[in-house]
Formats: sequence, C-alpha cells, structure tokens
Amino acid sequence: MEAFIRVENLCKTFYSKNGQVEAVKDISFEIGKGDIFGIIGLSGAGKSTLVRCLNLLEKPSSGKIYVGGRSLTDLSERELRGARRNIGMIFQHFNLLMQRNVIDNVCFPLEIAGVKRSVARKRAMELLETVGLAEKAKAYPAQLSGGQKQRVAIARVLAANPEILLCDEATSALDPQTTKSILALLKEINQKYGITIVVITHEMAVVQEICSHVAVLEHGRLEETGTVEELFRSPRTEAAKRLVLKGSAHIKAMEGSRRIRVTFSGHSAFEPIIGNITLEYGTPVNILYADTKTINGNAEGEMILQLPSSEEIADKMVQYLKDKNLGVEEVEDYVG
Repeated sequence: MEAFIRVENLCKTFYSKNGQVEAVKDISFEIGKGDIFGIIGLSGAGKSTLVRCLNLLEKPSSGKIYVGGRSLTDLSERELRGARRNIGMIFQHFNLLMQRNVIDNVCFPLEIAGVKRSVARKRAMELLETVGLAEKAKAYPAQLSGGQKQRVAIARVLAANPEILLCDEATSALDPQTTKSILALLKEINQKYGITIVVITHEMAVVQEICSHVAVLEHGRLEETGTVEELFRSPRTEAAKRLVLKGSAHIKAMEGSRRIRVTFSGHSAFEPIIGNITLEYGTPVNILYADTKTINGNAEGEMILQLPSSEEIADKMVQYLKDKNLGVEEVEDYVG
C-alpha cells in the first residue's frame, strides 16, 4: 500500500531547567491511505508526543512528516493552518464545550469556517445520525454518558471533512462495552468515508479490535512495526512481547520449567490440538492461559502451555506444533 503518511527520522526533545528529555527518538514509519494504524506503548513511551507531532501541534526537533507527499514540516504557518483542517483529533476527555448543546458543539468548526448557519445545522444533524445521537441534539454534555460525549466529539471532528483522524487514547476513559461500541463506530467511519485513522493506545485489545497495522513504542523508540496479525502471532522484540502477553501476566506465579506460547488461526483454531498431542506422547501438558479473539475478521487464538519436565518429550511436542503450522515461541524469559 502506498504511503499516505510518512514519518522520517522524527525526534522531539523537551528542555527544562532540570535538563532535557528525548520523548521521541529517530522514529520512521509509513501509514497507507484509508488504513487504521495503531501506535501502542505503555505510559511514558512517547505515544502522545508522537501523535501531536503528526499534525505539528508539537514541532519536531528534527525529522520530516509527509502527508500525501507534502512535507508538513516545511510549510509556512498559514499553509500549516490549512493542512491541519484535513487532520481531525479526538481525545480521552472529549473536550466538548459545556455551555453549548450537542448540535451547537458539532456546528462549532463549521461556524469557524464561515459556513452558513442553516447549512451547518443540516450537516450537524446528518453527522449526529451517523454517530447514533440525533435524538440528543438539544442535550448538553453534562447530560450525556462518556460514550455519548465521545460520539459527539467524533461528529464534531467529522464536520470538517478530515482526511485523517488522530485518536489519542480516545477510549481510555470508557468501560469495555462502551469502548467496543466506539471502536465499531470508528471502523464504520473508516469504511464509509475512507478516512485514515491513527489510534494511540496502551491497550492491546484496542489494537486487535480495530487496527490493521501497528507500531510499538517504548521509551521514545520505535521497537517494531507490522500487521496486527504479525504482532499477535510472533512479536519480535521484548517490548512487543510484553504488550502481547500483558493479559496473561498472572502465569508468572505458576511453577514449571518450560513454557511456550502457541498461536493459531483459521481452521486450526478449532482442532483439538492439546488432546492430540497428549495422546501422541502419552503425557499431559498444562494449559496456563488460553484466549481466542477476532482480528480483522479472522479467528485468532493463543495458549500458554507448560510442557513436561522431560526435555526430549517437550522438544518433540514443540516440533509437533510447528509441523501443524502453529506459531510457537518460548516465553519463560519475558512473561510478566
């Protein structure tokens, strides 16, 4: 896929009386047009700084950012203001105008752009229909749930017809069920309008739910990029492995010598692999953790297995799983 957003050797350093902090360190990656791209990392990884550099709310210390082949970092202030109109942003805490009702919140960017009031209100109602909140047009933000507030924020951003939508921890303040509904809405918007979406998050579940590609950050550095399936099945770096295995960190308290993570997809997700391997070698394995999920419409699963103490049998079991075209990797050194 041809790059729509291209980041080249991006660095951002903050200076204070206590010294300097390198928040983003020599990061390069590409995002395809119409993609839903995840940027994931734990607190302090540099995610929010990076996303604010993408629309130059933070000016990079060095490096380049291209959108549609145009270098944002080389634009004049006037040109940059124009370019930013194509880049919408939603935040964790919604940033609604509390003194305005829902439809007036959505109309706000249209007012700034000088759109006629009747045209703006018609457009706002269409967008409220899109986000499922037409009946709340006259309500005020204080009367809305967190999920409803985020839907209003999304409608407001869409009013400016952006080509890019940046989501900075947009679901972090929401409960799991509401998070799922907001992610479904973002996916629908991506498909309906072809908007390129960049999702900043610390939650692997968010990336797996909505993104097609992902970049892993740690301490300001880009650790790895790839498809979400690649990251889930076979994370290459220690940072990615920690994020993928975060949900199963409790297994570190269980005793056992050798543990492996097995990933599977498609038809293999429904085969009795554990039963077959137990029958094959006459020795049970201990399932420490198991989960299945849907990533980009495909069934994906993982298990953490504790293998028998016999190295010979354990090696044979590992080879058996690999022969079945399953992803297999040792996890003992980095779980938890």
